[in-house]
Amino acid sequence: MIAYFDNSATTKPSEAAVEAVTTAMLEDWGNPSSVHNLGIRASRRLKEARLAVANALGAEDDRVFFTSGGTEADNWAIFSSAERLQKRGKHIITTSVEHHAVLHPMKKLEERGFEVTYLAPDNDGRITLEALQQALRPDTILVSVMMVNNETGAVMPIERMAKLTHRLCPNALFHTDAVQGFLKVPFRAKTLGADLISVSGHKVHALKGVGALYIRKGLSLPPYLHGGGQELDYRSGTEPTPAILSFGAACKEAFPTLRQDLAEENRLKEYLQAGLSEIDGVVLLGAQEAPHIVNFSVPGIRSQGLINCLQDQGVYVSAGSACSKGHRSHVLEACKIAPELIDGSVRASSSRFTTQEECDALLEAVRKACIQLR
Repeated sequence: MIAYFDNSATTKPSEAAVEAVTTAMLEDWGNPSSVHNLGIRASRRLKEARLAVANALGAEDDRVFFTSGGTEADNWAIFSSAERLQKRGKHIITTSVEHHAVLHPMKKLEERGFEVTYLAPDNDGRITLEALQQALRPDTILVSVMMVNNETGAVMPIERMAKLTHRLCPNALFHTDAVQGFLKVPFRAKTLGADLISVSGHKVHALKGVGALYIRKGLSLPPYLHGGGQELDYRSGTEPTPAILSFGAACKEAFPTLRQDLAEENRLKEYLQAGLSEIDGVVLLGAQEAPHIVNFSVPGIRSQGLINCLQDQGVYVSAGSACSKGHRSHVLEACKIAPELIDGSVRASSSRFTTQEECDALLEAVRKACIQLR
């Protein structure tokens, strides 16, 4: 048996998503912009997928724009917002625990003369409303705060942050990277208050290579990609219909049972937390408020050694973000966690398909690894 606990990096495509891809490649493979029957059929499927993603987001379907993934959605939101509002000010607020898909665009904007304030988290990875309020200024034009941190599992108060931003800085836009929050933390785009929301398909059992950016009604941004005018002329380029249809299918399948699935994920998270706490030497890290993320460390045992030992037993975890590629976690460093804990930190992230049997396998594998590696 394989016990897979790296779902924050990527999820296994669901059967519904795979079926949608197969149908798109074998039957509905026309160009959605073509006016013959094959193109019209592909266009119809594209509209159905957009509606499914929009329903899961709690958004109007004409406010959901497909991208190549969460990274592109973040880049689009940040760079287009800066371009649109730079005449009103050049101050931007984000956090020091964002994904690199946000942090790296911020560095690029700093090179172009923008001033970026990076809010620091507490020891559990949370960003407070008070910290945001102190950072807001009359020349603030954009605030970008992730909904759920992919390493600590901290859930940020996005709705209150968006309201605060719009009250104190009416001209500023509020963006949230909801890649780890979508179908994990209940929210509705129309009531959340964020102007821009980024999501990704492969975190919710769709294919890699597809995501979406929600742009609130009435907000006009500069086009991100120029060309044939697809995505209401915001993002030109022939749509990757197989990937998009997989995204729609995954959302359509998951949304009706979301409440029950999240309750079960929370139960399994608490089961893992209790089981890990009973293992001698294991230390839990971060807020772990999201239902799918458990971060723990075994001081004296390096992350990679623990990962390798677990893998030998058929259990798959990660050392923080998959994008870190072996570097020490900037998130845990920002939380001021002790270096020896960071160097031994491991993230176990579940999905709605995770089972009790997998959790037992993880706990048993950690017990054996601690004995073997010590």
